[in-house]
Amino acid sequence: MRDNQGKRPVMQGPVLQGLFGRCPACGKGKLFAGYLKFADRCNKCDQVFDTSDTGDGPAVFVMTIVGFLVVFPALAVEKVFKPEVWVHALMWLPLSTLLVLLLLHPSRGMWYGLMFKFNAGEAVLNTDKQTED
Repeated sequence: MRDNQGKRPVMQGPVLQGLFGRCPACGKGKLFAGYLKFADRCNKCDQVFDTSDTGDGPAVFVMTIVGFLVVFPALAVEKVFKPEVWVHALMWLPLSTLLVLLLLHPSRGMWYGLMFKFNAGEAVLNTDKQTED
């Protein structure tokens, strides 16, 4: 969708913006300072990315997807062709590595976009005792 000045449209939603490595607040700045390292702040709107600890969520998500994409074809190749173990290693290890490297960056951005959208942060244990009367 374009506005009447002919500018590029801004992607809608912080999750989609995170998926493409953009700031979830403004959709224009960069979310990452490196391949997987979050920037300290947005270079356009100055949004601070200090709560950018996505933990292991994106990695688990990506490993599960890659596992489904690689294991079933590997089993099919084993059933049909019965190759040696080194042939499987030569085929499936590089493919798995490539898929993980391709999916981890957008997955981490999407995860941060979800955290931003729902204002999620690190869990805090509330130790205040409340009495009920």
